[in-house]
Amino acid sequence: MKKLLLVAILATASILAAQTIKGSDTVLPLSQQQAETYMKVNKNAKVTVTGGGSGVGISALIEGTTDIAQSSRKIKFDEKKKLSDKGSSVVEKIIAYDALAVVVNPKNTVSQLTREQLDDIFTGKITNWKEVGGADLKITPIARETSSGTYEFFKEEVLQKKDYVAGIMSVPATGTIIETIKKTPGAIGYVGLAYLNKNVKALKVSFKDGQFVEPSVKTAKDETYPIVRPLIYYYVQSSEAAVKPFIDYVLSKEGQKIVSTVGFITIH
Repeated sequence: MKKLLLVAILATASILAAQTIKGSDTVLPLSQQQAETYMKVNKNAKVTVTGGGSGVGISALIEGTTDIAQSSRKIKFDEKKKLSDKGSSVVEKIIAYDALAVVVNPKNTVSQLTREQLDDIFTGKITNWKEVGGADLKITPIARETSSGTYEFFKEEVLQKKDYVAGIMSVPATGTIIETIKKTPGAIGYVGLAYLNKNVKALKVSFKDGQFVEPSVKTAKDETYPIVRPLIYYYVQSSEAAVKPFIDYVLSKEGQKIVSTVGFITIH
């Protein structure tokens, strides 16, 4: 009888410890690594992580189908209102920072662009690399899908809320941007710092004073690189007791070491 009771208690503890995290593809590799390490330390815990985009994660939070929404953008007013209408208040926790890198094919001779040039490229005013000092080659701008927080952040911070060019190539995941640019000499897109690899070249960017800065942990921390954003977990207040142990781990010294290992910027 005691043995059965113990099994029941352990099963209950396991169920209570089960959590789901959903949303941003940018945050995805960080959450996956954090969850994996957390579960090694906490044997009864089960944390499931999936992507889909910041908007997908926040929608799932509103619908009650995820415990934590991972996001690379701030929650919108209407999203907060939907939660409020359901009697839920949302809690925001910044877990890391990211420098959003503008990337091109490694063979592209262009190495730097101003914000205005990026604006003109992604809104369709500049269509050939020769217009910005490169080869006579058609520019193929690539964006994330509209459910992506990265899509929204780039539109707000770089395009200053102007619409992307009509018919822009949109892809469902950051990895797809990398692969597309690798195969397309004239392509340009944007990815989180942790996704940079030899298949793409990160451009130096200038937002003012003609100072061109490359994306890196160092330039993000010293605030010389202009395209930096917080990476965020959202959850509803009523689930705080359940999610707090995992989030506390993510914010801990050990958790922030993983932030650095993955390639993002720590909160401290």
